[in-house]
Amino acid sequence: MIKVIKTEAEYQASRAALEALIEKDPAPGTPDGDRLELLAILLQDFEDRQTTKELPDPITAIRFRMEQLGLSQNDLVPYIGTKSRVSEILSGKRPLSLAMIRALEAGLRIPAHVLVKSDTQGVVEKLETEWERFPLREMEKRGWLPSVTTEGRTRDFQKAISEFFAPVGFERAFAGLHRKTWSVRAARTMDVFALGAWTAQILRRAKADPPQINYDRDLVTEDFLRTLAQASLASDGPRRAQQLLASVGIALVIESHLPRTHLDGAAVLLSASKPVIGITARHDRLDSFWFTLFHEIAHVILHLGKAQVMFAFYDDLDVGGGEDERENEADAFAREALVPEKAWLASPASKVRAPSAIVHLATQLKIHPAIVAGRVRHQYKDYRVFGELVGLGEVRKQFPDVMWG
Repeated sequence: MIKVIKTEAEYQASRAALEALIEKDPAPGTPDGDRLELLAILLQDFEDRQTTKELPDPITAIRFRMEQLGLSQNDLVPYIGTKSRVSEILSGKRPLSLAMIRALEAGLRIPAHVLVKSDTQGVVEKLETEWERFPLREMEKRGWLPSVTTEGRTRDFQKAISEFFAPVGFERAFAGLHRKTWSVRAARTMDVFALGAWTAQILRRAKADPPQINYDRDLVTEDFLRTLAQASLASDGPRRAQQLLASVGIALVIESHLPRTHLDGAAVLLSASKPVIGITARHDRLDSFWFTLFHEIAHVILHLGKAQVMFAFYDDLDVGGGEDERENEADAFAREALVPEKAWLASPASKVRAPSAIVHLATQLKIHPAIVAGRVRHQYKDYRVFGELVGLGEVRKQFPDVMWG
């Protein structure tokens, strides 16, 4: 019977069993295939626990980095907040918040997993005590929180934040706080409090109006993806995309991004059988909408719930995937699903930057010309051309119920 690995001897025995299974190369879904996947997860869990035991104390790590760089306590103010707060952190009187952890990681290159050195639940509990760092006024303006009086501001906002997260829970909205269970693709640091609030909102909406069936990967066939891409030709294509994805158990929620998130889209698990795709329509263009959609679909079918049990992917698609193989894989998936490489290379659109070539290939593939125009703009890294073809202003107007920022 396979069980949690607790000792070095059990670890070595499990490794041997894993290697034997790898040699057999079992098919996914077979008993041996399931056993291989489970052993890989248990081995990774044991290795993570052993690594965590060896990590330095977060404060020790900060002081060591200060010594390396010749920094004083005043030099930490940009990352931690105030002089008094820096003093409280270094004396152990105050825990690091997630925002501090992210800032220290980005600014001083101290790995987040060293600074956290605790389970996700512990970090989430700290978030609840820092309610004032959520974008309260913006959430209130959008109707996510009720209006509150100046007199009862603190009490009412605390209550409102608690009630806002209640349907999905702080833990679910911030499931990605454990660094190995989420991925953020961005050139700039995202405000974690704003990101958590936005995540809670798309999960709340998905939970209130869920697909009628559970997600089934086998339903997301090549034919389905082609049908979905061809829905872009319809005047209400983005809305049709919601209906089509619901038919395979994927919720698609359109929700404007919050300030300081720089977000185009996300793929998040509400539960194991209920993936949610959120799209912000930040650029309000059809080419951006469809590429973002297929990028997040790739995360759902290829990455969510797999390997180290990924709970969330957040994407600013203005930046490349870098060294993250999953992001590069999602980019490649989206490009191929929308404009197959064979058709692209055979088309004049891949060689000649001309509107007629774009329209010709789009007609051949039965997709909106905006998608091909976006491919051409990306291919040549020239985003000034074909502005008239990318469907500017054609997404948000289809979702009048969303309060656009």
